[in-house]
Amino acid sequence: MKRLSMGLILILLLALTGCHGKVDRAGFNVPEQFDEGRTYEITFWAKNDNNNTQKQIYQKAIRDFQNLYPNIKVSLQAYTDYGTIYNDVITNIATNTTPNVCITYPDHIATYLTGSNVVVPLDELFADSNYGFGGSALKYDGPSADELVPEFLDECILGGQHYAVPYMRSTEACYVNKTFVEALGYTLPKVLTWDFVWEVAEAATAKNADGTFVVNGQETLIPFMYKSTDNMMIQMLKQLDGGYSTDEGEILIFNDTTRDILKSLAPHCRKGGAFSTFKKDGYPGNFLNAGQCIFAVDSTAGSTWMGSDAPLVDIPPERMVKFETAVLPVPQYDSEHIKMISQGPSICVFNKEDPQVVLASWLFTQFLLTNDVQIPYAETEGYVPVTLRAQNDVGYNDYLSRAGEDNREHYSVKLAASKLLMDHTSDTFTTPVFNGSTSLRDAAGQLIESVNTAVKRKKTVDDAFIDQLFKDTTALYRLDQITGGGASGGPKSLGPLPAGAIALFVGLGSVWLLLGLYVLRDWMKAHKK
Repeated sequence: MKRLSMGLILILLLALTGCHGKVDRAGFNVPEQFDEGRTYEITFWAKNDNNNTQKQIYQKAIRDFQNLYPNIKVSLQAYTDYGTIYNDVITNIATNTTPNVCITYPDHIATYLTGSNVVVPLDELFADSNYGFGGSALKYDGPSADELVPEFLDECILGGQHYAVPYMRSTEACYVNKTFVEALGYTLPKVLTWDFVWEVAEAATAKNADGTFVVNGQETLIPFMYKSTDNMMIQMLKQLDGGYSTDEGEILIFNDTTRDILKSLAPHCRKGGAFSTFKKDGYPGNFLNAGQCIFAVDSTAGSTWMGSDAPLVDIPPERMVKFETAVLPVPQYDSEHIKMISQGPSICVFNKEDPQVVLASWLFTQFLLTNDVQIPYAETEGYVPVTLRAQNDVGYNDYLSRAGEDNREHYSVKLAASKLLMDHTSDTFTTPVFNGSTSLRDAAGQLIESVNTAVKRKKTVDDAFIDQLFKDTTALYRLDQITGGGASGGPKSLGPLPAGAIALFVGLGSVWLLLGLYVLRDWMKAHKK
């Protein structure tokens, strides 16, 4: 009985070592031919922002695909946020039950790659003459390799290989109450500079004798608001050529450029001052639409929520204020050399024991790049299709040309946001991807949030404060434990998992252990009789 008990315990311990994708999987090789005599069931995890139209586009894509491939059954699982998708994938890696196709981000894929052959490298599939881009055996008119926007496709490279294809792209825009800017005596430039934004924002803090603000006649005004302070810090550093990280995962953000940015930001963060953030005060779009914000920075994908005629709003109609909305690039230090972040979801394919299942998953993944999916989905928000074929489509360009015809499908702010990214694709950038890059991104935003909070609490942001802030942020996000091995170095040594992922693994391991002990107890009771 002792030997059997030890054997059961050993099995349980081996099961626990499967956490974080340590189960050995064979690498994927493209089959010579897709076996259409079999039936395949694949799962597709996607985010749709609680947008029923987006979900319907996914459902239609699945129906259209299954009409072409009736032997491939696609099951959609819709999520409302990427964080939940990420956590669920991490959990399912441990149990070898990942989805087949997943909409996600390269930062997340870098963590998935710490497992053994968890995500399929796609370069061999890209180039396959039968089933790759523009392949002769495809039953639909998919894009060729040179029809994908190269900047967007390059964002999917990790360790020298493509582990994803882009699905949709967006950037950040500054949504401006042009009416208020002109009322303050300023003329809005085509490209905002940080100096201009701060000057106008500070001018807007002037108050009447009764305590209301001169520009809006209300008791509330936050002239400049930023939704994602992660992106704010990242773009400021990029514009100033300040360090952020290397491709290999070396952390460079705690430098003099960052110090200068935080010091320059501090005077505008005071109570009743010119600047605040989403985390501190709430959604910038709500303040903009209520006439309580002048410069609101948010994703172009959120453009349907911005402006006095926005089709989607979170505030009562009586709080809406009429004004002219301008859609401009995020503020720049050098208006002649624009630098703005590229963002938006990509699609990865998870490896399975059966290469035919992987090939079926890839066939569906490519179908999501066809015009019949790309164009309708891009039109739901301020997204941009990731293929040149879709961007150059006559119907899509007709859609863009009809800005302002209505305040829903052709809402002018939404279409201006889409055009902004298309006009500035060559000005966009992404940050290096490695396991730990998500934590670094969070830390970048936390630096700004911490300064904003400190100033409002009347603390002094000097060198001593920033020195301590750098230490605290390093510890909070465990940045000193990131060991590198990022986008150019491959997934050989990608650093520690995020705290959330570790908690998931610990919880999963505890469940396995308790189940095993329960089974072992029952077995021992039975054999004592």
